[in-house]
Amino acid sequence: MREIILDTETTGLDPFDGHRVLEIGCVELINCIPTGRVWHAYVNPEREVPYGAFEVHGLSTDFLRDKPRFGEIVDDVLGFVEGAMLVMHNAAFDFGFLNSELERVSRPLLRWDRVVDTLALARRRHPGAPCSLDALCKRYSIDISERDKHGALLDCRLLAGVYVELVGGHQARLDFVVNGGQGGLMEMSGEGVRQRERALPSRLTDAELSAHHAFVETLGPKALWLQHGGAQEKQPDALAG
Repeated sequence: MREIILDTETTGLDPFDGHRVLEIGCVELINCIPTGRVWHAYVNPEREVPYGAFEVHGLSTDFLRDKPRFGEIVDDVLGFVEGAMLVMHNAAFDFGFLNSELERVSRPLLRWDRVVDTLALARRRHPGAPCSLDALCKRYSIDISERDKHGALLDCRLLAGVYVELVGGHQARLDFVVNGGQGGLMEMSGEGVRQRERALPSRLTDAELSAHHAFVETLGPKALWLQHGGAQEKQPDALAG
């Protein structure tokens, strides 16, 4: 499964108040493993960056003045995320801002059924515990020493590590489908274990079999070995399997 960890930085908290996206970061995962492919851009928000927002991400109006506008990078970002599930922390925030930007340039909006919200996942897995990105990184021993300010691409890399832990750690290979805080595991299918038509020949020597049976006799009639393997003890040839 192809997934894109996605994060944005903005000029404020609400697109309906005229706030805009000013940075987008994306990290590609295949089956929950980062592939090394990333996409990143600073965006001219076409407005002043309030000081409160600047304190969060450190991106100033002057720094962003010569950066491309959203309409100039929209094809690139849509091409990178096409066909993938979008993994975001507090997804409603980024989702709302991105759709606001897409609406401005008359592009089709993102669909919520393509979204995995890691905040919803974290709250389900750790009810009552802090679930900010920083808190989850600390919980899972993910290094955040470089995160003195928010940054879209750095936050994507950190969230990738958190997401892998939330869906079961590096040993997990199940795909999650999470929408609106509701989660479910996709069922894994496979063939059942089939019985061999003919048992494999034993590789035990007669001396080894005799020594084994002599040892089993010393365990007594109530030995667990006999309760679970008694049939094999009565038919030594069956030990070959």
